[in-house]
Amino acid sequence: MKALIALEDGTIFEGRSFTGAGETSGEIVFNTGMSGYQEVLSDPSYKGQIVTMTYPLIGNYGVNPEDMESERVQVEAFLIKEYNAVPSNYRATGTLADLLNKYSILGVEGIDTRALTRHIRMAGALKGIVSTQDLDPKSLVAKAKNSPGLVGRDLVREVTCKEPYGWKNDAPVPGSDFSTAGPGKYRVVTIDYGLKYNQLRLLAERGCSVQVVPCTATAEEILAMKPDGVFLSNGPGDPAGIPGVIEVIRNLLGKKPIFGICLGNQLLGLAYGGSTYKLKFGHRGANQPVQDLTTGKVEITSQNHGFCVDMQSLDKDEVELTHINLNDNSVEGMRHKKFPAFSVQYHPENAPGPHDSLYLFDRFVTMMQG
Repeated sequence: MKALIALEDGTIFEGRSFTGAGETSGEIVFNTGMSGYQEVLSDPSYKGQIVTMTYPLIGNYGVNPEDMESERVQVEAFLIKEYNAVPSNYRATGTLADLLNKYSILGVEGIDTRALTRHIRMAGALKGIVSTQDLDPKSLVAKAKNSPGLVGRDLVREVTCKEPYGWKNDAPVPGSDFSTAGPGKYRVVTIDYGLKYNQLRLLAERGCSVQVVPCTATAEEILAMKPDGVFLSNGPGDPAGIPGVIEVIRNLLGKKPIFGICLGNQLLGLAYGGSTYKLKFGHRGANQPVQDLTTGKVEITSQNHGFCVDMQSLDKDEVELTHINLNDNSVEGMRHKKFPAFSVQYHPENAPGPHDSLYLFDRFVTMMQG
């Protein structure tokens, strides 16, 4: 089935749907990972985005329930060069098309993904629309221009959990105040801005009892649970477009140790009094080089973000830069000099990606030890 991809600048790409008919819009971005497509699809940070994979062959190892990083597929559409409909892997329980169809997500193959990626790198991230129903290029470009972008948009409330839950036996169990959380030496409240399950697994593996709360939870509610630490998760969209959350984080600073990743890092930057900005085309993939300035070591990291903290907007007497991206020198991590709080812009929990950054979870545990 023929499909057209139209960008807001008038560029058109043609492909074939392997999931049936449909039409959807979003910001078109690219991911440079060679594997891990199921984890990418189920990462809530991709809400509002149409993802294209730069690796040409996708679907060859199928899908399975264990590799889901949230409760559903989160991307708006999935664009690839070549779809493999006959997976070969002992863990596979279904095909990529099965998974996308389950959540009514368009999958399109036959696209020149190298050309699309190069165009985004040159022009920057663009709004786009994917359709099998409307094949008029002019009509689609107009729809792309009029579609909602990411700047100023609150996508977190679309992906945060509806009710609190505890993490127990590698699964979410509805309940509040650690009543359904697994046992652990340290009580960690995780604020869900669009988290990935592997973050909870890694905390639990390190002796943490993990309670997850929605992004609407207040500082008073969180502190009333008597946590030993607070974890700020990843999430989608513009950090400046999420009302109320900055005040919550400010009211937690200095009261409990805080560890933030990805969107959590950006929200901490705003809570410190700084600002954020939109990157030209973002960092998305499992091969981003980052240097830990506190040790001098270089890590290969998994990333998915389109916004970044402006380090120049922060008070250097209060906040220290700890990690930088070696591709563009953008901020990849920071810590507060007065309060027990640190954060990184990338995904140390991998899933998918390298395990170079797991030490950050150990740092958080050490911080909770006092």
